[in-house]
Amino acid sequence: MLRRILFPSLVALLALAAALAPRPAAARVRLENICTVYGQHEVKLTGIGLVVGLAGTGDGGRSIPAIRSLAAALKLMNTPTQVAELKDAKNVAIVLIEATIPRTGLRRGQTIDCHVSSIMGAKSLRGGRLLVTPLEASAVGSDLVMGLASGAVFVEDADVPTSGKVPNGATLEKNFVAPFIDKERGHVVTLLLDSAHSSFHAASEVARVVNAEFSFEAGSEQLARAVGPGVVEVALPEQYRDAAVEFIAQVLEVGIDNPHTAARVVVNEKTGVVVVTGEVEISPVVVSHKNLTVEIGDGGDGEVVPAAAWAPLGGQFNPSSTRQLKELVTALEQLRVPTSDIIAILRELHRSGKLHATFDDH
Repeated sequence: MLRRILFPSLVALLALAAALAPRPAAARVRLENICTVYGQHEVKLTGIGLVVGLAGTGDGGRSIPAIRSLAAALKLMNTPTQVAELKDAKNVAIVLIEATIPRTGLRRGQTIDCHVSSIMGAKSLRGGRLLVTPLEASAVGSDLVMGLASGAVFVEDADVPTSGKVPNGATLEKNFVAPFIDKERGHVVTLLLDSAHSSFHAASEVARVVNAEFSFEAGSEQLARAVGPGVVEVALPEQYRDAAVEFIAQVLEVGIDNPHTAARVVVNEKTGVVVVTGEVEISPVVVSHKNLTVEIGDGGDGEVVPAAAWAPLGGQFNPSSTRQLKELVTALEQLRVPTSDIIAILRELHRSGKLHATFDDH
């Protein structure tokens, strides 16, 4: 008898403990994963140069631009040469050079990879070497030399021998430091939400969590304010004026629960990939495709028809309570509808205006 009483009591205690036990907190997304700081952007460096040392796979003597460039380079090296004397030069190619400064910035003297691509008649750049070439930043709008590129060219793709990479081939001649603090407007840092999270709701939520995190430092003031669907301005507190980097790091570490994302559908018929975010809704509509009829009505109890019952129904599916697109896609998959037909249905829903989301069709 004693055992009968204690056992249920133990079960009840365990159930109560499980109910009262703290549940794991929902994962929060750090702002650094959905935001960037204004001023941080990539800088493209470009230039036109010569690759020499090719095994007869260059532009050839008939390429006047390449021969003129080679003659100019020889002149700079105190070896004046007539263009006519270079008519048999097949070991040189004129190339476009590109290098990218990362958005985090770099300092003078640092090196980065650069890529070269033949722009004339060269058949291959394999085994060539890039002559020293000045690089400019097109965004600057001036003729200032931002870097110098040179080195051995490595062809990365055997199927495309007219393009290659020069590892650490570009040496910077200028500092590239992003001015992320707007001192003229009172030491303001601007956060830019990425395109997938940009909305008025998301910007307001980002401003709210930042203000909540720094309420002690700000006192009665509000440090952050949303100024657009993808822009949030954050004022630098007085105590952080000499530690702006530390403050920005703390801001980007702030977490946000369930960041709002734009409803989106992505389909790729070639790979058979269908991506549907949970926010995508559909309006009442009837879609017929081949022997398949999809009907989404206004009311009633929806029912997922099992695959075994598909044939007797003559290919008709009537989830009248469906409002979320992911439910429709899941039901179609359960009914073993081919991916190509699912993509066709999604396309028609989008064209009819009944699919309420951004539609990316690859």
